[in-house]
Amino acid sequence: MPTAPVGPKVPADAPAPAARRRAAAVREGIREGVRKGGSRAKAGLSYLTDRIMDLAPRIPVRDLATLRRQFPGLGPEELADKLVAGAAGATATVGAGIGAAAMLPMPPAMPTELATEITGVAAIELKLIAELHEVYGVRPTGSLTQRSTAYLKSWSGERGIDVAKPSTIDSALGGQTKRELRQQIMKRMVRDLPNLMPFMVGAAVGAVMNRRDTRRLAERVRRDLRRVQVPWEALPELPPLEKPEHPLELGT
Repeated sequence: MPTAPVGPKVPADAPAPAARRRAAAVREGIREGVRKGGSRAKAGLSYLTDRIMDLAPRIPVRDLATLRRQFPGLGPEELADKLVAGAAGATATVGAGIGAAAMLPMPPAMPTELATEITGVAAIELKLIAELHEVYGVRPTGSLTQRSTAYLKSWSGERGIDVAKPSTIDSALGGQTKRELRQQIMKRMVRDLPNLMPFMVGAAVGAVMNRRDTRRLAERVRRDLRRVQVPWEALPELPPLEKPEHPLELGT
């Protein structure tokens, strides 16, 4: 009996054709929506930018002493690996949750879901960046608000902070600096917009996308921080980090 022809093998991790078509349709819909309603899109991004800037000082950050107590026996790289794994798992959970909601026939409050996705991932990644600076011994100087501004710059530029260069930690949030920071954050969100909408492609894909992007961000920041790293034994005794007045609850 002749055997049936065998088609080409599809890799197990290849996205399903339906998911690819859905993602392509979404991207085209976004472009068309921006063309037709540019002012509304810009207003939405502006709101999200202000929201992230307002949330940044409320993100609880563990200082180096706290991290070393929680993860005894680990060196800087091992500790950084732990932080990255935890943050990547947390952003993947955000992606999976939003993705699952959108697999309903009529996703509830899609704009709200998108805002939740963007601000949730941003908060987790900002916390990661702040704690990586602690691990590598390069805590920015200044108050809670000033350090939060420095971490916002690091997050939006996907670069570590060089505390030896005052220009990288110009934390006085005057009018011009605030405008520049807002523009930088908005550019970051526009650049990452297709990756910040896992609900458009489903829960599993959303989780993978968020996990991948958080790890990529962490590696870029860590690469910069390794160049200016201060060994733990050479660090002066640093005061504990002040606690936010109304801290956010994050799953990391």
